[in-house]
Amino acid sequence: MTLIGQRLINQRIAGERLATPAEIVRWLGAVQAQDYHQCLWAVGSRLPTPSLAAVEAAIADGSILRTWPMRGTIHFVPPEDVRWMLKLCGERLLAMDARRLGQLELSYADIEQTYTWIQAALSGGKRMTRGDLLDLIERNGISTKGGRGYHILWHSAQSGLICLGPMQDKEQTFALLDDWAPQQRALSTDEALAELARRYVVSHAPVTVYDFARWTGMTITEARKGLEGAAGDLVKEKIDGVEYWQPASPLPPVDTDESVYLLAGFDEYFIGYKDREAIVAPEFATYIVPGANGIFKPMLVIGGRVVGTWARTVKKKGVTITISPFAAIDGLAERVSAPAREYAEYLGVPLGEMKVESQT
Repeated sequence: MTLIGQRLINQRIAGERLATPAEIVRWLGAVQAQDYHQCLWAVGSRLPTPSLAAVEAAIADGSILRTWPMRGTIHFVPPEDVRWMLKLCGERLLAMDARRLGQLELSYADIEQTYTWIQAALSGGKRMTRGDLLDLIERNGISTKGGRGYHILWHSAQSGLICLGPMQDKEQTFALLDDWAPQQRALSTDEALAELARRYVVSHAPVTVYDFARWTGMTITEARKGLEGAAGDLVKEKIDGVEYWQPASPLPPVDTDESVYLLAGFDEYFIGYKDREAIVAPEFATYIVPGANGIFKPMLVIGGRVVGTWARTVKKKGVTITISPFAAIDGLAERVSAPAREYAEYLGVPLGEMKVESQT
């Protein structure tokens, strides 16, 4: 079994899939989720029968939760784990925030004051849209212009006051974290490090300590401590001279050599690692993140390798899917037809036209 084959299986892309969005998010530990439509597919594509409605229902009932647990970016996390994840991975970000607050001409007193207004507005299980919350802050005398409003909401979430709720008329909502995730697991710092390391390795392996540090935003020292703390459930082995961590009890192998997948932009299969050369040639990596602008395109994966990107256009009559391979691939349209139909079924619409276009 190749390294990339193992990753496909451990990520629950190939082989046995998990039954619910909550199980998927818990298995992966956290799922990158700043692009709303892409993160829905990142979870939905791992269900036995992919379903947009099932993922949105899981958001609405609180069985998966979106917030900023690590690296300052939005992820899906299990609701019962959100507070220890915020404490473990987020405290450093808050400690380093003084410079950004100075640039925005915001003081800690300003932030504390906004907490009071937000707490009062959302108490009793209420939800408010981003726009309404920013209007509330503006009306009370603190400007939200020039990125200040976004930073206030990020700070409130990173501190554990609020989290992201379901969409409302295509606008994001916010709620109090205490209302949305009242039941929390209590873990010490060492327990939290080991738990996050165990989940990451089991779901992303084979991985290096550098992959884990990159995924969490931790230092190498912290990442190594977490992995060693979970060593009872993990093993180390060298592949091509590099030390990788693996689960001690691996999932059953399956043949992934000819497997074809349409994965989400920001999918954990790509973004969950520091070193991505195993899955994409360096000369093609810029096609996935054009201009290094931080926006990751949806990926065409064949045999574990990223060999192109894809895009969708949803219309009343169905969804059009455009495949853009990095290089010519024989019989590509036929090979992609099954995953394209699966994506259309996930959306609950017919598959319309499917196009194959060059990257250039």
